[in-house]
Amino acid sequence: MSGPSNARAELEATLQRLAHLLRQGASRDAAAVASSARQAFPLSGELVRLHGIALLQLGHRQDGLTALHRAAELAPDSIEVQCDLANVALEDGRPEAAIERLHAALARHPGHPVMGQLLGVALMAAGRHEEARETFARAIGAAPQHPGLRLNLAETELELGDAAQALAHVREALALAPRMDAAHALLGQVLQFQGRSAEAARAWLEAERLAPRQPRHAFQAGRMLEDAGQLADAAGAYARALQLAPNSGAALSRLAYVRRWLADWREQAALTARLRDGINAGMHGIAPFVLPLEPFDRALQRRAMEHFTGPIDQHLAALRQKLAFAPPRPAPDAAIRVGLLSDGLGEHPVGHALVGLVEALATLGGLDLHLFATTPDDGGPIRKRLAAAAHLHALDALPLPQVAEHIHAHGIEVLLDLAGHGTHTTVDILALRPAPVQVNWLAYPGTAGAPWIDYILADTVVLPPAHRADYSEKVLRLPRCFLPVASTTTAPPPTRAECGLPATGTVFACFNETAAINPESFARFMLVLREVPGSVLWLRTGPAGADERLRAAAAELDVAPERLVFLPALSHADVLARHAVADLCLDTLPCGARTEAADALWAGCPVLTCAGDTFAGRIGSSLLHHAHLPELVAEDPDAFVAMAVQLGSDPAALTAIRRHLADLRTQSPLFDVAGFAADFRRVVQTIGTRHRIGRPPIDLDF
Repeated sequence: MSGPSNARAELEATLQRLAHLLRQGASRDAAAVASSARQAFPLSGELVRLHGIALLQLGHRQDGLTALHRAAELAPDSIEVQCDLANVALEDGRPEAAIERLHAALARHPGHPVMGQLLGVALMAAGRHEEARETFARAIGAAPQHPGLRLNLAETELELGDAAQALAHVREALALAPRMDAAHALLGQVLQFQGRSAEAARAWLEAERLAPRQPRHAFQAGRMLEDAGQLADAAGAYARALQLAPNSGAALSRLAYVRRWLADWREQAALTARLRDGINAGMHGIAPFVLPLEPFDRALQRRAMEHFTGPIDQHLAALRQKLAFAPPRPAPDAAIRVGLLSDGLGEHPVGHALVGLVEALATLGGLDLHLFATTPDDGGPIRKRLAAAAHLHALDALPLPQVAEHIHAHGIEVLLDLAGHGTHTTVDILALRPAPVQVNWLAYPGTAGAPWIDYILADTVVLPPAHRADYSEKVLRLPRCFLPVASTTTAPPPTRAECGLPATGTVFACFNETAAINPESFARFMLVLREVPGSVLWLRTGPAGADERLRAAAAELDVAPERLVFLPALSHADVLARHAVADLCLDTLPCGARTEAADALWAGCPVLTCAGDTFAGRIGSSLLHHAHLPELVAEDPDAFVAMAVQLGSDPAALTAIRRHLADLRTQSPLFDVAGFAADFRRVVQTIGTRHRIGRPPIDLDF
């Protein structure tokens, strides 16, 4: 009797040791112990299972799977083995295989809460959210005191768009486990869905307090603090997340981005170097919107975008397969049905740029135009004009799958993305392929690097033929600037005194976002001020002490801080009016002005730029080229400074340029909204017709 008892004790001790090693992350030691023990206990299903887990953790995938399947043969009723195999299927992106296995296991163990929970997770991964909700609800019935199941149910309700019910389930979980960091984290997620960013930030910060070694909590707190406009606190949260997870592309890029917005250039060179190294090493999660601000060439930007979109494509594959959108089949003589998807269909730079074009398209006819708004109605005049000129669909309250289903249900043939990767990103929507032809336009100033984007709408200046290889999309080139410049009402021009400007001296302006003003651009601006006595630089006010940092940087470059004047936040009409008292707008590199330059030119203020090497650095050049003002495009940064000094020292020259620009408003194609509408219609009709007749996307110059 002593022999079998000793053997059982030895096996139990070995299993306990293996479990401890695996918990400690000592996978190699665990694999060695299990391999040796299997010689003595070849029929122990649990031993073989733990060996399989150790092998999987070491990356020995095939050997690990072989061990798990052997464990299933030895212990067919083992819940742990079936859950492990289901988890492997989920990691492989095969949720349906996991679902089939778990259904079979639950037939042998009805109502088991752990397997029920994992089945619900698998159903979620497969996009079968209604079934997941029912599964989690049944599991809660079997284990009513299990807070994790209530969190699972809350996540499901959130996916189905019922934030109120999700919030109720999170509150239930918190009542059961008030110190559960995951519950506070999900509370933050639900509040974010409801647009309650400040409250969401507090929830994530509480999750971080409870689990300070969890980098996701600090990162998501940063996201919500950023959304709430608390950029200094957001930067601190991102820095904490990056310290905990040094290889996090998301934390690294968000920190670099927010620091630029704050004009906090500490460690900027080091952050840029880490981003470059990360992209070259294949780092995932680097936020696209930081790329145009960094001194990265087009090839590096494309590589970063492909690293970013690849995991998204994989993550949404199961849901995309479940939705399986079939291409619309319109009548042969029906107008092409085109959709514009945007978070800026209101008082927003995109809304201001777009409204004149949408109205011109309505007058022109020939397209069935639909606007899809991912943000709430702001009640402003731009939103009203857009709604009057086209079919406007409010999608802000819908969850991801329903947004995609709504677009597809309206038979959209050509869908243009005007939002990209900002706060209200449309990336996940487009990745579900709600339309057969999808176009990057006014969304991201560069290649999308995404398999779900077919075309990019550009022009020959912003995307010349020599740059073609660095774009994943097929290229559509308009015969004019790709950015529409619509006639816009301005407020009465103020006086210099009303703007806080000196009565005399040249007023250089740069109304680009603060993040675009890097140390190199700022140094050029300061050199210009030093060379033009009595001049000032007029900038938009920045967030959280940015103005003071810029004034301090000016002092370090031997420029009196008071020569920097800051424009407070104003309405679009009031900003346009301020251009009347600016003498010359100066552009930035590597990320230049977009709608800021278009607004300046429309308002009659000349813009000086320098052609960059990327899409984001060439928009000003495109605007000036198509405005018939190529002489305001400098060849290089040194020429930019020389031209700014020359013009700033010659009031007569500035007056002549302003007069010339006023004449061009009736002569230049840049300001011809009706002409833009005709060209835009021709582009959409061409690519839409190509799809209707079964032809693939190709590069097209119009």
